[in-house]
Amino acid sequence: SRSVEPFKSITPGKVGMYVCGVTVYDDCHIGHGRTFIAFDVARRWLQESGYDVKFVRNVTDVDDKIIKRAAERKILPSELAETYTKRMQEDLEELGCLPPSVEPRATQYIPKMLALIEKLEEKGYAYQDKNGDVDFSVRKFKPYGALSGKKVDELQPGERVKVEEAKQDPLDFALWKRAKPGEPEWDSKWGKGRPGWHIECSTMARQYLGDTIDIHCGGEDLIFPHHENEIAQSEAANGKEFAKYWMHNGFLNIDNRKMSKSLGNFFTVREISEKYDLQVLRFFMLSAHYRSPLNFSAELMESARSGLNRIVTAAENLKFLIGNASAEKMTEEEKEKFEKSKEYVDSFEKAMDDDFNTADAIAAVFELVKYINTTADGESSGEYLESLLKRLVSLTDVLGIIV
Repeated sequence: SRSVEPFKSITPGKVGMYVCGVTVYDDCHIGHGRTFIAFDVARRWLQESGYDVKFVRNVTDVDDKIIKRAAERKILPSELAETYTKRMQEDLEELGCLPPSVEPRATQYIPKMLALIEKLEEKGYAYQDKNGDVDFSVRKFKPYGALSGKKVDELQPGERVKVEEAKQDPLDFALWKRAKPGEPEWDSKWGKGRPGWHIECSTMARQYLGDTIDIHCGGEDLIFPHHENEIAQSEAANGKEFAKYWMHNGFLNIDNRKMSKSLGNFFTVREISEKYDLQVLRFFMLSAHYRSPLNFSAELMESARSGLNRIVTAAENLKFLIGNASAEKMTEEEKEKFEKSKEYVDSFEKAMDDDFNTADAIAAVFELVKYINTTADGESSGEYLESLLKRLVSLTDVLGIIV
């Protein structure tokens, strides 16, 4: 709806989240990092709010890019995919992301993808074209374009002319690609081939979260055509709404320019880890609202480093004071001071409830740190100091920040 709406899960107390994962042909770049950090925090806050969250993050382990890169390296596509799947998992762990509840790989679900494509064919939404591919007939799905706001008649197909001629309509997209010599292939009623990219997510989301999922997430660049195509396939096949809520994170720019290898401003998570602690990168990513564009620069990273240090130092000071506390129990005055500190927790919760506004949530953490620094000292009781530390940690845990 392009507006903030109250969240209501399909099943009370439970949330199904699906996040489009990585195509594993190379190391994760920091744009990936932004996506997975943003939705990791959303998941953490939903869990903190009492929901039982099933978090599904897929792995695309068969794709044109994987096949091309594997051929260049003279190794099997499966070997390349396995290497970069492990490296992706390591990177996301280093970034402080919780492991997914389920991490399905596309190649494990080919039979279910084929079953979904057959269902679409039976319902008249899919057909085999002159090249042997199986395509989805976009114009037959009347709501097409609802997510992106695009109108079918205004769309410009990006395929080459000879591909367009093979299809009934140049706007149609591939569900199943006919195998080419030397490529990974699976048997199907339409001949040997492999799945199109979009059908993977429709299949795996349904497998683990049902016909309708609560929240579907991904980068802003996936809205069209990937997520639009997922909706078309899923709703055409199942006759039910595919996702109740959509969340898309904004683009990450480098020094106010789009990140690209051709501009020489392309950074992987591993490259950044050589210059900065990845907790600093995580903190930086959360300094803006997830839907806003974010600019990455050395100056902004240094600012994030100093901001994170303020929080970590406050926690370390509390731990030091706890070890040397003059008394065990809180005084009446300390009880009042501790009660006053709750206003910063309330500000944090209000920010997170407002479409996961981490920028305002971090501002509330800074206010709490300032309060800690002015009310905790060598005369404070152990109970007061420990209570403040617990309060600070409860907020930083939601952000995935270790103090």
